[in-house]
Amino acid sequence: MTSHNISDRKRDHLRLCAEEDVEAMVKTNLLDAVELFHDSLPELHVDQVDTSTLLFDREIEAPLLITGMTGGASEAARINRQLATVASEFGLAMGVGSQRAMLDDPKLAETYQLRRYAPNIPILANIGAVQAAESSTDMIGELCQSIDADALGIHLNPGQELIQPEGDRDFRGCVEAIARLVDELDLPIVVKETGCGLSPSVLDRLRDIGVEWVDTSGAGGTTWIGVESRRAERNAADLGELFWDWGVPTAASIVYARRRGFSVIGSGGLRNGLDAARALALGADMAGMALPWLRAAHDDGVEGARAFARACIGALRTAMALTGSNDLAQLRSTDRLIGPRLRRWLDADDR
Repeated sequence: MTSHNISDRKRDHLRLCAEEDVEAMVKTNLLDAVELFHDSLPELHVDQVDTSTLLFDREIEAPLLITGMTGGASEAARINRQLATVASEFGLAMGVGSQRAMLDDPKLAETYQLRRYAPNIPILANIGAVQAAESSTDMIGELCQSIDADALGIHLNPGQELIQPEGDRDFRGCVEAIARLVDELDLPIVVKETGCGLSPSVLDRLRDIGVEWVDTSGAGGTTWIGVESRRAERNAADLGELFWDWGVPTAASIVYARRRGFSVIGSGGLRNGLDAARALALGADMAGMALPWLRAAHDDGVEGARAFARACIGALRTAMALTGSNDLAQLRSTDRLIGPRLRRWLDADDR
């Protein structure tokens, strides 16, 4: 596939996510099945609630990651730079979208290069598992170095690819490639889904090859199967409609991963700071969001992204205060009630 075609696809993705309904229809991420107990006697001062944390040896002000979503086109560069500026101002982490376009056209690197806008925050590079299998460790290392990344995200997206008209169809060799990069690349590896979540069996295989970080990107939020069905011809579109809600809900994936000892980025349908608090209370180390950041920047630029950042951090701090949590460690140990829909998913994990 040419870089021109990839750039066109990136433009399609941006437009569809910013302007159309591409979220789950019926299935939820099941964070709504997590109830946090109210503390009427929180012995704390709200101004002293500490949301800071450490990610890949960089201190950030809140456990929030703007997850990788775009790059490889001029429109993508603008949004990435706006979001990086805001992430830097508020002390958040940020990932870039798939750098596959850079493999075909290194000049597209500038659409991913954010360090000048965000000199001190963690930045995550991003490549697909299929492309990792097709590339040498040195090639992947160069992709990371070109954007001064602190970690590499390797995304898993067979659901999206099977609906995408020009998508990959051969997923062999991905486990071996991830294992190779874990062993040979001098950066932390984060294996991330793209809207369909991580199941117990996949997490077991990742643990066996030495992966330490995962990003759940569970079902119940943006569906990339749905995005691709919007771009597809009739037959593929029908298939996309059938599998629109496919996947493991975010809340279940977070618990599955935590049970296995992973460091966890909880993402997939999070839309506000209360969602972030629920994900953290389930054991996530970070809370990741993409669509609300994209729409904020698309609609109102930097100011829109700043407004969303304030609202999200404010809601997280409020949830912490209302559960009596002075810091993130206390939030992760706060009392919570798990509803029956999520309990069914958790009981299905035989570990």
